[in-house]
Amino acid sequence: MDVQQLKQEIIAYSKEIGIDKIGFTSAEPFKELKNRLIRQQELGYQSGFEEPDIEKRVTPGLLLDGAQSIISIALAYPSKMTDRVEGKKGMRRGMFARASWGQDYHHILRERLQKLEIFILSKLPEARLKSMVDTGELSDRAVAERAGIGWSGKNCAIITPEFGSYVYLGEMITNIPFPPDTPVEDQCGSCTKCLEACPTGALVQGGQINAQRCISYLTQTKELIPDEFRGKIGNRLYGCDSCQTACPYNKGKNFHFHEEMEPDPEIVKPLLKPLLKLSNREFKSKFGYLAGAWRGKKPIQRNAMLALAHFKDKSAVPDLVDVLQKEASVVSRGTAAWALGKIGGEEAFTALKEAKEREMDPVVLIEIEKGLSLYKDEKSE
Repeated sequence: MDVQQLKQEIIAYSKEIGIDKIGFTSAEPFKELKNRLIRQQELGYQSGFEEPDIEKRVTPGLLLDGAQSIISIALAYPSKMTDRVEGKKGMRRGMFARASWGQDYHHILRERLQKLEIFILSKLPEARLKSMVDTGELSDRAVAERAGIGWSGKNCAIITPEFGSYVYLGEMITNIPFPPDTPVEDQCGSCTKCLEACPTGALVQGGQINAQRCISYLTQTKELIPDEFRGKIGNRLYGCDSCQTACPYNKGKNFHFHEEMEPDPEIVKPLLKPLLKLSNREFKSKFGYLAGAWRGKKPIQRNAMLALAHFKDKSAVPDLVDVLQKEASVVSRGTAAWALGKIGGEEAFTALKEAKEREMDPVVLIEIEKGLSLYKDEKSE
């Protein structure tokens, strides 16, 4: 078997099936990553969404017997909408991060990797292969960095010379000894724009993130958002792009290579108030194909209420009162109470006072008190 020739054939085929960049690296353990992951764990900086077994995250040989190399792939996604919609007073809109535009990227990349697997097996039937995207054990970014896809930026994203950091990543472990590609030299230099742009200071230092403070993580949780972050969420419904949009290497980067990644403006920048009334079925029907829908409707609705509070949208008060009075979820009722206090006005104040008399849950009562104190602060200004 001529491994170098097979590698060139794979590269050529990858272009045919819509893979924008491909790289190869060895399946040696990621020793430096292991040290970083241990440190992240010690500091409590992990999100909890990761594979808990660090050895599996850094040792490809534990995931595929006889692992010898890893193929890394990248697909570029759009950073701007072709058609835009704008919010206005009384009709405010939320925002899904760019990585959640179009169809769920997990499905898109898995489909590309599956085609690549079929192609490799047609050339080498005895090959052993294991593909993964995002939710797999390996770190997509660590693999991509070592495979020459791009360098790991200070914002903890892979930055490619061609597409900036607006790329989805996936990888395939193989038992084929492909010659490795050369990593890309780090080009961040002394730039710290991403660190300065982070709304919550989640980027502790270049290349280190405290996921517990990251808005992208916070928007995906199912609990009440901690007080210190509520005013930082803005109108984000899912994810955060601040560290990417601040990056000089993303300036002017906007690629529309893949039809399935094209955003529907009414979906990725939806009106906020209608979100509060969606049933589970309606949510799945309308938003279910987005990567940002994976946690269900409740976190999106909670974030929508914070966004309405951010805009101080008085037209949303009746909707928020409805949530406070009728919603079964403690998180929803509590967030509605806080949002009502933030928005203010007599209608909101009256609803909070009435809710205080009938509410039985201690967590929601605390949020009602916060709402009332916010209103009092506004009155005293």
